[in-house]
Amino acid sequence: MIQNQIISRGIKDKKVLDALRKVPRDIFVDKAYKDSAYEDRPLPIGFGQTISQPYIVALMTESLELTGNEKVLEIGTGSGYQVAVLAAITKEVYTVEIITSLYKKNKELLKKYKNVKMSNHDGYLGWEKYAPYDRIIVTAAPDHIPN
Repeated sequence: MIQNQIISRGIKDKKVLDALRKVPRDIFVDKAYKDSAYEDRPLPIGFGQTISQPYIVALMTESLELTGNEKVLEIGTGSGYQVAVLAAITKEVYTVEIITSLYKKNKELLKKYKNVKMSNHDGYLGWEKYAPYDRIIVTAAPDHIPN
């Protein structure tokens, strides 16, 4: 997956590539899609949501220009895969998920990442309790950008 789908398309950041190698995408997809877990395409995770394709996760992560010491806010935990990739790179990750069932599923999936804090609320206005953040990534699809 890494060579053919990620490096060949221009992703060069060693930290991002190492995180993608370290984080198993298949644990973040439904059992019905395990055989497709490493294909470069989004897959359904329920509730009208998808896990982003690996290249998009790599591209978005690389665009954050992480050094490893950042405090990152992610809006839209979704499958939890992006959170795990971020957690493999940086100091602290704060993630917000509005869908309670996805939040509960991710509490279990992400418990081994001691540098991740999760919240089950509408992330439209962020997570002020832990602000400020060094980087913010929005992996959800808001209908408009907050003022």
